[in-house]
Order: sequence, then structure tokens, then C-alpha cells
Amino acid sequence: MNYVADTVTLIRYLSQEGQIGKAAFKIMEETDQGIHTIWIPAATLVEILYLSEKNRIPLSFQEVKRRIDGADNYKIVDLGFEIIELAGAIKGLETFDRLIVATAKYLGLPILTSDKEIKDRSGIEVIWD
Repeated sequence: MNYVADTVTLIRYLSQEGQIGKAAFKIMEETDQGIHTIWIPAATLVEILYLSEKNRIPLSFQEVKRRIDGADNYKIVDLGFEIIELAGAIKGLETFDRLIVATAKYLGLPILTSDKEIKDRSGIEVIWD
């Protein structure tokens, strides 16, 4: 199956710090086993760069890049006009979350996230617990 991972999910999984819901963790583990594909929004990578530069996460952007670059089961979704336009119609979320949700909507995929706001306001399937 295919899934979109939000920033928190990707950081927690790759750093092995912080809790991840049981269902989301299983999907991430199975992705590493070649069972699933995780689609990573470009906005997630920008947010990781920002957070790592501010020393707010336990990983550097380069560590994340090394881990997913060239991996068969992690795919980057470029930020294009279609996704930006979809994000424009999403209200009540901060900018990165709007772009991440818009990416999931554009791809028609569920999102792995613990974010209650995304769960309550996005209109897409959220997987976590």
C-alpha cells in the first residue's frame, strides 16, 4: 500500500525518539521491509530542514536525506501548482500542515500523523493508533 507520512511521523521513526502510534509504526516498519511505499511531501522536507537548523529535532536534514535518498520505498512528492491550489482551499491548519494534507489529497492516500487538527479538519483518512 501507499501512504503519506507527515513531518512528526518521519522524524520520530527515523530518530527512534518519541512515540508513534502502533498502526503507523507497523506501516513504517513494513515500509523498510519493502511492503509499503511512503510518499514524503516536499513540505515535510522543508519543515525538517527548518527544524534541524533551529536544533528542535534530533536529526539533521542531511541524516534524513541519507536515509531516504535512493531508498526504493520512500518517494518524494514535489510541490507543484496542483498541490498549492489544494492547500489554498484547506483552512484552519498551519502552512506546512496544509501543504502536507494537500499532498495526501492530491495523491488520494491516507496520512500517517498524530496531529489531531489534521484528523479533525482534513477530510482524509488518518492512520496513527
